[in-house]
Amino acid sequence: MRTIVTGLIGQYAFGGVTWDYIQYALGFRKLGHDVWYLEDTGAWAYDPVKMEPSADCSHNTAYLARVMEEFGMGDRWLYRNGADGSWHGAVRDAADAARVLASADVLANVSGACWLGEETAAIPVKLFLDGDPMFTHIGLAADPESEYAKRVRAHERHFSFGLNIGAADCVVPVAGIDWRPTVQPVALEYWSGDAVAGGHVAEGAWTTVMNWASYAPKEFEGRKYGQKDIEFEKFVDLPSLTRERFVLAMGQGVGQKRPTGMLESKGWTIIEPDRHLPNFTTYQEFLAASKGEWSIAKNGYVQSRSGWFSCRSACYLAAGKPVVVQDTGWSAHLPAGDGVVAFTTLEEAAAGVERVAGDYAAHSRAARVFAERHFEAGKVCAELVA
Repeated sequence: MRTIVTGLIGQYAFGGVTWDYIQYALGFRKLGHDVWYLEDTGAWAYDPVKMEPSADCSHNTAYLARVMEEFGMGDRWLYRNGADGSWHGAVRDAADAARVLASADVLANVSGACWLGEETAAIPVKLFLDGDPMFTHIGLAADPESEYAKRVRAHERHFSFGLNIGAADCVVPVAGIDWRPTVQPVALEYWSGDAVAGGHVAEGAWTTVMNWASYAPKEFEGRKYGQKDIEFEKFVDLPSLTRERFVLAMGQGVGQKRPTGMLESKGWTIIEPDRHLPNFTTYQEFLAASKGEWSIAKNGYVQSRSGWFSCRSACYLAAGKPVVVQDTGWSAHLPAGDGVVAFTTLEEAAAGVERVAGDYAAHSRAARVFAERHFEAGKVCAELVA
């Protein structure tokens, strides 16, 4: 079976983004599929140095080539530059790319990264995999006749990280689509939890990787659904309530509005993601050096009770790192407890961190077991095509 996995590895050449997408390819490969990676967003390449769109995709394709080679897929990737339509990777030209796509049985459209063209639309089984519940769904419900909505509905199956969609306490609009729950696949063999050289900035600290605000709030039925900045303000005093240390790799966010001085005055150590974990290797080292993850979720995930569980948290767990993370409704579907602690209030967050620190070895073992049970890449990907 030939499976095409789409993504944004080249478009956004950052460490966490790489792991989000490559692990789908690794999961399907583990099932014995002939896996190709496709990047065809229709957009211009993003220049991470200038932080702006660029017609030149050389930086993006160079990074993508390195990633694909690292994971044994050097002859199994395609990238189309939205600026000029040129194809890059393991194909010579558009006709060559069309032949590869025409032979596919399954399209795993991760986060809807691929805008269906003639060839991809013709693939028999198309999976739409949503990683941004509530925000994706607002877009669908707000204008069901939009080109975006039509493209989403053109897929045969729809999955979402919103584990709680359809529950009585969840307000995520289904927009006439049968949403099936799913989680991030994790290629466990790449997350052994190997020790990182001493002196790492994350060593012994509770960490996470986040943006202060990824994009502007969205409104639905008279209510605004915002970003992590809104939720973080509820927990800004956490360092004063525990003996633990916190190091956050935090992007400035839309409008460069991160209140760095205020956060540091409250006891948080803030580092720049593009400097400290610019690629998939340094991202993995950051997680491996950490004591565990403490993190909040986007306000939209929390307020809607979407049931979102972080792809990043799944990787921490696979590395044997406990997570203490905000509950979005996920605890009704994944078992919170040893290794995975849910919180909704500041007091619960502090108690959760102290609880894990008090029996760290046991929680670390439980973290890896949790990942093996719920996020193993082959198992997750098999459920997508069952």
